[in-house]
Amino acid sequence: MNALLEPLQVAFMQRAMIAGAVVGGLCAMIGVFVVQRGLSFIGDGLAHAAFGGIALGLLLGVSLERMTWVALPFTVLIALGIGYVLRRGNLRGDVATGVFSAVSFALGVLLLGLRSTDGPQVNVETVLFGSILAISPDDLITVGVVGVVTSLLMAFTWTKLAYATFDPELAALSGVKVAALDYMLLALTAVVIVVAVKTVGIALVSSFVVIPAATAKMVGRSIGRVALLAIAIGVIGSSIGLMLSYHADVASGATIILTLGAVFGLSLLFRKK
Repeated sequence: MNALLEPLQVAFMQRAMIAGAVVGGLCAMIGVFVVQRGLSFIGDGLAHAAFGGIALGLLLGVSLERMTWVALPFTVLIALGIGYVLRRGNLRGDVATGVFSAVSFALGVLLLGLRSTDGPQVNVETVLFGSILAISPDDLITVGVVGVVTSLLMAFTWTKLAYATFDPELAALSGVKVAALDYMLLALTAVVIVVAVKTVGIALVSSFVVIPAATAKMVGRSIGRVALLAIAIGVIGSSIGLMLSYHADVASGATIILTLGAVFGLSLLFRKK
């Protein structure tokens, strides 16, 4: 019991636990539709887009603490661009995502080389692998606002979004605005990924989206149950991973993803039996 309570007595761990639980639940909820639509690669693509937004912020002299407000609109625009190409370019999701991902990441590398040495400095390792233990009160407010807005939008459009996911042609004939829902889902995915980059980093954020949803999909028999299971896995896995990283004194983001991976492995064995 002392081992469980000790981390919760430290302020930075309290913030990390709250942020990890909220981000884990949001990524899992978005991931249910991302996985179902076969767009698992979108997490990597938008994470690379976020890197381009961060680099743009550094070029403009924005501090790392406020970098989210530059990366957010940049990544949302990339997500909407992917959606437009998917609908108009007759390309598969992984192809469109791969193109935008490569261009965004290359732009980020270029912008990093152009930034002034007198501007704000950034630890590239922190950007790549996250720093959930460095979550500030302002970051926590941002995570909370994104969590509330995303949850409300998903709740109001859940039925139509599920309909458009499983049978988009019939949904369109029934009067559902499939295109608008697709763009909304991509935009929300971009927003959630930008927020999640702060916790697990660019290199690992796609796992935060895909693993809980993929695990729940193996066990759940309806999209409602899959969503509930995915959110539970994301929240609990994040909390357990943080606890383990605290006591083992290892990287928090990597430990969270490894914990989610272990749950996926156990679910796979359970499903076979």
